[in-house]
Amino acid sequence: MSNTETGSLSPAEEVRVAVTGFVTDFKGFQAEIETKLQQTEERMTMLDRKMNLPARTPLGGATDASAPHQKAFNKYLRNGDDDGLRGLELEGKSLSTAVNSDGGYLVDPQTSATVQSVLNSTASIRAIASVVQVEATSYDVLVDHTDVGAGWATESGSVAETDTPQIDRITIGLHELSALPKASQRLLDDSAFDIESWLAGRIADKFARAEASAFVNGDGIDKPKGFLTHPAVDNDVWTWGNLGYVPTEVDGEVTPDAIVELVYSLGAQYRANGAFVMNSKTAGRVRKLTDADGRFLWSDGLAAGEPAMLMGYPVLVAEDMPDASSDSFSIAFGDFRAGYTVAERPDLRILRDPFSAKPHVLFYATKRVGGDVSDFAAIKLLKFGVA
Repeated sequence: MSNTETGSLSPAEEVRVAVTGFVTDFKGFQAEIETKLQQTEERMTMLDRKMNLPARTPLGGATDASAPHQKAFNKYLRNGDDDGLRGLELEGKSLSTAVNSDGGYLVDPQTSATVQSVLNSTASIRAIASVVQVEATSYDVLVDHTDVGAGWATESGSVAETDTPQIDRITIGLHELSALPKASQRLLDDSAFDIESWLAGRIADKFARAEASAFVNGDGIDKPKGFLTHPAVDNDVWTWGNLGYVPTEVDGEVTPDAIVELVYSLGAQYRANGAFVMNSKTAGRVRKLTDADGRFLWSDGLAAGEPAMLMGYPVLVAEDMPDASSDSFSIAFGDFRAGYTVAERPDLRILRDPFSAKPHVLFYATKRVGGDVSDFAAIKLLKFGVA
């Protein structure tokens, strides 16, 4: 009787059958692994595409880090619900949602950036001054306005004591700048109304006009101190703590010679960064001035957005400068980056008040800012007078 008839296999056949079964099982396992790897790769590709696609709608696109704060802040402005702001924690400077001692929340980054952009672009001394960000209630400027004495010495001669430089401390206090726009609750309930853009525009306009005026004419009481409020003396007898002036030698008028005298009354170390400051009416007069050869001292900017030039120096048209009149200081020239410092806190706060002006809602916005002359040698004035 054969092995087949008895149902038994030879050892060689048993090995062949076993190997065939193992190979079949292994190929099935390999196919399953390849399928799973392909599915995983497809999922990863889809995730990469979603992350790299530009945002088309708020529901489909990359996540904006400021979106949670913006959404919660918008809700607070519309209906006073501050639960979202109180429970929100953001990483990054000036984005804390903590309430300050006077109440109010920090404006979301998008709105705050809008206000700052308008402030920087406004025709104000801020555009050419030194602007510093501080966290304290004041900012100290240390100025060394004297020189170290020196002398020639011989090998055997005695050396005399020389002068010691004097350092002055100028303290710039920060004052609260505020705005109080209002809107009706019905308008806030309208989802089509862009509350953030409206609020940013109103605050920016108010703050820009108040700052521009204070940096020129502010008395320093609860506001920045303007550079024109400091005493002005003839540049020939100028001393520290005063601003030197050059007279036009024609009462109430400006002459080409006076402009030249003003430019060269400023030290050479400041002239490289010099700039003129005047209002539109005065600029209209200066625009007509010509030299002895009939060439205009004034030249317009070559491209859009570039400032006009007077004797090769840029002109800032600041409407808070005084009009040209008898003995007025209507033109200033100097290195304002060195001569005037604006100190401010980097945050802007909003407090919602739905009670004081019903049925309107008031929005109390505050910002702390200060300014003062930091180098009295860096700014000179033109006096529209005989002497």
